[in-house]
Order: sequence, then C-alpha cells, then structure tokens
Amino acid sequence: MSGSAVDLTDCDREPIHIPGAIQPHGLLLVAHRRTLEVIAGAGRLEEELAPDWLGRPLGELLQQDVAAVLADVTVGPGGTLAAASITGLTKTWSVSIHRAGEHLLAELEPERQSVARPGAALAWLNNAATQFERASDLPALYAQAASIFRQLTGFDRVMIYRFLDDGAGRVVAEDRHPSLGTFLHHHFPASDIPRQARALYLRNRTRSICETRYHPAPIRPAEFATIDLSDVGIRSVSPIHLQYLKNMGVGASASISIVQDGVLWGLVACHHNSERLLAREEREAANVLASGLARQIRAKEEAHAYRERLRLRTAEDQVVPRLNSDGAVWDLVAEVMPELRAILDADGFAVVTGRRVTGHGKRPDDLEIIEIARFARQRGAEVFATRELSSVLDEAAAYRAEASGVLAVCLPEDKATLLWFRAERIEEVRWAGNPHKAVAGSSDGALALTPRASFESWSTEVRGCARDWSLEEVEAGHRLRRAFAEAAQGRATRKLNRELQRALADKDALLQQKDVLMKEVNHRVQNSLQLVSAFLSLEAKASGDPKVTEHLTEAQARLSAVALVHRRLYRDEQVETVDLSRYLDELIGDLKTSLGADWAGQIALDLTPVLMPTDRAINIGLILTELVINATKYAYGGRSGPVGVKLEQYGRRIRLVVSDRGSGVTGNRVGFGSRMMTAMVGRLSGELDQLDNEPGLRVVLTAPIEDAPR
Repeated sequence: MSGSAVDLTDCDREPIHIPGAIQPHGLLLVAHRRTLEVIAGAGRLEEELAPDWLGRPLGELLQQDVAAVLADVTVGPGGTLAAASITGLTKTWSVSIHRAGEHLLAELEPERQSVARPGAALAWLNNAATQFERASDLPALYAQAASIFRQLTGFDRVMIYRFLDDGAGRVVAEDRHPSLGTFLHHHFPASDIPRQARALYLRNRTRSICETRYHPAPIRPAEFATIDLSDVGIRSVSPIHLQYLKNMGVGASASISIVQDGVLWGLVACHHNSERLLAREEREAANVLASGLARQIRAKEEAHAYRERLRLRTAEDQVVPRLNSDGAVWDLVAEVMPELRAILDADGFAVVTGRRVTGHGKRPDDLEIIEIARFARQRGAEVFATRELSSVLDEAAAYRAEASGVLAVCLPEDKATLLWFRAERIEEVRWAGNPHKAVAGSSDGALALTPRASFESWSTEVRGCARDWSLEEVEAGHRLRRAFAEAAQGRATRKLNRELQRALADKDALLQQKDVLMKEVNHRVQNSLQLVSAFLSLEAKASGDPKVTEHLTEAQARLSAVALVHRRLYRDEQVETVDLSRYLDELIGDLKTSLGADWAGQIALDLTPVLMPTDRAINIGLILTELVINATKYAYGGRSGPVGVKLEQYGRRIRLVVSDRGSGVTGNRVGFGSRMMTAMVGRLSGELDQLDNEPGLRVVLTAPIEDAPR
C-alpha cells in the first residue's frame, strides 16, 4: 500500500473467525476432543462456574455426560453438537457444544425464562407463517416480515436488508420506534459486510451483540487465542464493526440470515438503542421464521416471473400470426411497430435494414440508430441487451436521454435489426451516509480504514441508465427472433413452392444435393469423433499399465462431452445456445454407460433448465465429467457410492454442485484433470469451491450464464 492510497479490501482479509476473545456476557470452555479435559476458557469462569475450572473434566463443569452426548452425534468436523441448560454458581446457563478441529467448544449464555409456553410459541410462529403466505406481493411480504420480527425480538428497529447484484445492500422494509429516523430504501456499500462475514452469516444463521460498548473477554491461556470460533455465537466482534454500530448510535444488534438454497439472499437486521440480549430460544425461533420467509420470497419471485412470462406470451400471440404474410421484413414490421414496442414495454422502437430506418415512439436520430444496429450486429449475438449503452458504446452518451437502454434482435433475413429503446431514468440512490469509508491518518503517517462516522441520508445521482431488461424480456427477444425466422422460412417455403412449379426437377436436385452434403459433413464429423473414441478405447484395453488405461478412459469421457454437444447442435435448430440441463442429463447418461451398472444406479440428478451459450456449455460439461470421474475414483476407495449432481440458476448465474458421501478431500491432486478444470473455470470467469459435505466432498461451480460484455 502506498502512502497516498488505502486498500479497500482490508476488511475482506480480517480474520473475524479467530478473534481470540468472546463477548463478556457469556462463557467459553475449550476442551480436548479426546480427553474432554478443559484446557482453556474465556469470561468470568471463576465467579460463575468454578474457581478451579482449568484442567477439570468438561462433563463436571457442564453437569452432564459429554462423552455420551458426543457418542449420539454423527456430524462432520464442525458445527453444533449438543445443547442443554445448567445451573452455575449464580445463574442458569444455556449451553451449546461445538466441534473445532481437535477441540470441543462449550458456549454458555445466560438463560432467560421464557414467557410463552412452547405450545403458544409454536402457535405464534404458525400465525406468522400464515401472514407471510397472505402477503399480496414482495413489498408487502417484506413489510410484514419487518413487523413480525420486531414483535419477536423486541428491538427498536428491524430492517429487511437485501443484497444486490453488485454486493451492496438495500433496506427493502423497516419497522421502527417512532422516535428513530428511517433507513428505508437506503443503500449500504458492499464493504459494510465483507466477504468473510457473509460466509459466517451462511454458517451461523443468527448473530447477537447484546452491548456494543463491551470489553472483550480474552481466551485464557493466550496460547489458545487462535482457536477457530466460527460456530460460537458469543465470539467477539470485529472492532471495526463495533465502531460502525456505535457510529450509528446502536446499543445492541442482532442479525438473522435469509438463505435461499444455500445462497445468502439478505438479512433481518435488528438494532436497539440500549443493551439487549436476544436469548438462544428467541434466536432459534427467528431462524425458523427466517427459513419460512426465504421460502415465501422464492415463491413470490417465481410467481412474478411466471406472470411476466404469461403477459409476454399473450402479447406475442397478438403479433406473431401477422408476421406470416408475404412481403419484406421491412413492410411486415412497419405494420406492427406499436405492438412490438408495447411487448417489451419500451419507450421507442426502430427497424434497420442497411441504411433504411423507420421507428415508433421516443428514439435517437436515424444515423445514430444505424450506428447502434451496426454495433449490435458486430457483437455477433442474436439478442443484445443493456441498460447502460454508453458503457459499451461511447457515442451513446450523446443520446442517452432517448436510448440509455437498448435491446437488439438481429435477424438474418435482409440483415434487419430490431431495436427497442428505453430512455434514461435519472435515479437518485440514497445511501446511509457517504458510501466510501473514511480514511484516517495513523501515528506513523500511513492511511487506515475507519467506519463511517455519519449515517445521515447521502444521495448520489445515477445517469446514463435505463430500466433493466428482465430475463423474461430477453427470453421474449429470443422468441421473437425465432418467430421472425420461422415466418421468413414460411415465406421462403411458399416462394420456393411457386418456383418449383416452374423448375421442380432442378430445384429438387439442388435441395437433395445440399441435404446430402450437410448430412455427409455431419456424418463425417461424427465418424471422426467416434473413431478417435474407439482408438482411445482400444488403446485403453491393450495397455498393460493401469495408469495409462485410466488416463485413456478419462480422455474418452472428455471427448464424449464434446461429441455430445456436436450431436445436439445438428439435432436442434438453435446452434448458438443449448439447454444445459438436457446436455448434462445426456452427458451423465453416457458416463453411466461407461462407468457400468454399479455406478449408474448411484448417480442422482436434479437439473434446472438453463439456456446457455454452446461454448460455455462445453466447458461446464468437461468440468462435470472431471468432477464425476474424480468422485468415482477417490470418494469411496474403489467402491461405488452415491454421487449427486445438481444444477441451479440464480439470476444471471448458474451453480453446479457435485457431491458425494465418501472420504472427502485426500491428498493434493494436481494432475492434468485438475489443471484442465482450473483453465475451464477461468475461461468461464467462475469460481470452484470444495466444501465439506459432512461426510464427503461437495464441489460447487459458480459461473455467469453468459460472457461478460466487453
């Protein structure tokens, strides 16, 4: 770091999972996993449990047979193992036991007498879930959730905080004491919740800070200060975060994660002006409630997408039949321009053929429209969509008022281009304080990050952007292109029929020659791929070296992944994109055949349909092939066992999960397959994570559906 710049990623590297201390309202006992002897601790242990706590058996201090409890637990290397209550010297404590490597961590919090009986608590949770279901739309659901969580926690302010695509967050709902100012619709920068904190929000779904001005209770002896406290709810909080809360005027806080299928959607953020403890049973109830909220959010998002698709389909049905008339594309489009504009809810529409332009609604000048059409066709995509045209085309800044957003559909017939325009929407984004962290000078003259000191509403003006094109609208663009192509094909067919009446024999001969040529080309390519595959198979059988046989078999599987895409390209009309789920399903079918009956019955699939560019699908197919091969080779020591393959879509990204229940990661494999996967993941601009499947291995590939705009 230079003397004039500050690294804004410092927060992302802070080891918040090993703070070396806990919050002082609780107690922590660290015991050896095998001997169960207490070897370290934190908090007022002498006053609350026993003066001679160090060195004593954990079971004596917790007043239960810890060994028997652990014997009944079958989980992976981390996580909560057991929970109970004990009576200390001065009060009753709620106990949670966690596993951290070779240590057991006993976390003790003061237990608060529950006011509501269990039956009443369940009835309240059921009523809250019913209110979620009855919410008419997402904003109503968010508002309902903020109110219900405030009833549950009793905090002065409860916010529903949603993470945005760029990592920043936005408060989408709020319930607060009337004396407090509002953060509703305010944005918070991504740096407010660094990456490793988000990982812990996935691991610990509830988090409580009962007093922001506390003094941490260090782990004693100090040699154990580096123990991983990821699963400990009372672990001490980053000083930066505490100062952040104090700058907001917060005396206590709590957060409950909203998780959709393993992805952190957002948080229920709770603030209180004074000290407040969110007891364990309240956190557990909040966690259950947050799970129900996540399901309702997902259901309403899917319902909204379904209604949008239905609207678009209905509008398309009014236009598509009119495209089948004879005539040039120019004339056909000119007749339905208002309807085409309305389908995608655009401010303007234009069709360009060569240097001819006609349009409807608000749009740039004809020369500017011609330049946009040329730019769209040069990109080579059938459908191009952007909400910020000036970010990829500098000249567009001059006419952003008319065309900040553009969706272009490039038609092969007459090299026509259909353009939908959305005008600039000047947006005022309200931030909770200046979104840039303050930079302060330290005693040695260096620059350091400090939390924002003010959270007064701070606005920025965003220009050059239009309303975003939804995934459903982009899909509608693809369908319209296919409709124009089918209409063009119909016109061409009718024209050909008329010409066939004059020269049927010659035309038939030409068509037959073309079909034979195309079939022969496809046949030869397929034969070549099959021949190479056969050679690999023969070499594998003839080789006396098991290692060589294994490599040749893997090479054959990789070749099959490429050959399968080729077969699909010549089987489908759409050659630039494939249905990734169908491709992976057929690919796994080929792998099952090559792996044999023992493995075929063990591989389970859960694939969501996703339309993806062909070249990216090939890379994903190669990665999947490698991951399945690795699972069959290493997970079960040569035996067969369960292997799961799951494909999911989240917005504009996919997540491919390959999991097993085997022995987990063993050794450090850096062979050709690993290098190939690294290269494929890099080509996809994706991430490949290896996670503990408790037991076994869970490998997660996350990647964009399309290449990033250049």
